[in-house]
Amino acid sequence: MSLPQSTIALDLDRQPGRPPILTADAGADPAQWATRNRDALRAVLAEHGAVLVRGLGLADVDRIATTFHALSSDLMVERESFAPRDDHGQGVYSSSPWPQNQPMCMHHELSYALRFPGLMLFACRTAPTDGGATAVADASAVLDALPKKLIKRFERQGWLLSRSYNDEIGASIAEAFGTDDREAVERYCRANTIAFDWQPDGTLHTRQRRSAVVRHPVSGRRCWFNQIAFLNEWTIAPEIREYLVDTYGADGLPFNTRYGNGDPIEPDVVELLNAAYQDHTVREPWRAGDLLLVDNVRTAHSREPFDGPREVLVGMGAPTSLADCSPTIEVTTS
Repeated sequence: MSLPQSTIALDLDRQPGRPPILTADAGADPAQWATRNRDALRAVLAEHGAVLVRGLGLADVDRIATTFHALSSDLMVERESFAPRDDHGQGVYSSSPWPQNQPMCMHHELSYALRFPGLMLFACRTAPTDGGATAVADASAVLDALPKKLIKRFERQGWLLSRSYNDEIGASIAEAFGTDDREAVERYCRANTIAFDWQPDGTLHTRQRRSAVVRHPVSGRRCWFNQIAFLNEWTIAPEIREYLVDTYGADGLPFNTRYGNGDPIEPDVVELLNAAYQDHTVREPWRAGDLLLVDNVRTAHSREPFDGPREVLVGMGAPTSLADCSPTIEVTTS
C-alpha cells in the first residue's frame, strides 16, 4: 500500500537552488521503503521533475538493484550509448566515464533514440571529496527561456546527430549496439531510422534526425528534449576538440550535432543553450547512500567536475517511445 501524496510532501525539503530532498526513515529497508512509497514518489516527480532521497544507505549493488526494481519494474538495456558503461547486471550500470575535471553538460538520456528511459535512477555508493553533483534543470523552463526564433527553427527542422564509432573514443560498436556483427548492427540501424556508412578502416559513421522539442507523454508539457549542446563540438574543451579534429578530421568526430537540415550549429548558439541550462540548474552535493530520481523528459541532468573517488550507479526505467511524445518532425536519417 502506497502512502498518500500529502504524507510524503510533509517531509519534502524545498530550498532555492536545490532539488526537492526527502529524508527516508532511518534504518528502513530500501526496497521495502521504495515499494511502499513508489506512488507518492511518482507524484513528487510529476510535480517537481526530480527528487533526492536521503537516508536509504544504498551501499551495495544488490541493494541498489532491488531498490531500482521496486521503483521501476521495467529497467532498460542500454543501446546507442555515447560512452561505455560497466554493466553490473539486473539493469544497473556505472555512470558514463568522463574526465573528472570536465563537466558533463546538461542532457536527456538517450534523447536521440526512438525509445528512451522516462525515469532515470541514480544511487551514490561513494561521494566525491568535492564537486561531482548530478545537477538537474527543468526542460520546460529552459524551453521558455530560449529565443522564439531559435525554437521555431528547431521545431521545424529538428536536430541531426552524427557519430563516428572507433575503438579509441566513446562507445565502441559492440558497446553501443550490443554486438559487433555488421548485419546485426545494420538491422538495428534500419529499424531505428539511423543512416550508416562503413569506412575502409572499419569505422562506422551514423546519422539520425530527431525532434528537439517534445511533449511530456503524461502531462503534455512542452519540453526542450535533446542533446544538441552536450554532443556538439563547441561544448568540447578547445584543446580536446583541436586534438580530435587533427586526429579524425572535422567529419570524423566521435559525435557532433547540427540543425536538422544539416547546417552547422554556431558556437554562440551552443553557448546560449548552455547558459539557459545554467540559469535553471539546481544541485545538491552527493552523500553516500543517496538516491536521485529524475523524470528524463521533464528534466535534464548533468555531472559536474569533481575531486576524489566518485561512484554513482544508474538505472533506466519507464521505457518511453518518441512517437508518444508528439515530436514536431518526422523521424528521418537526414
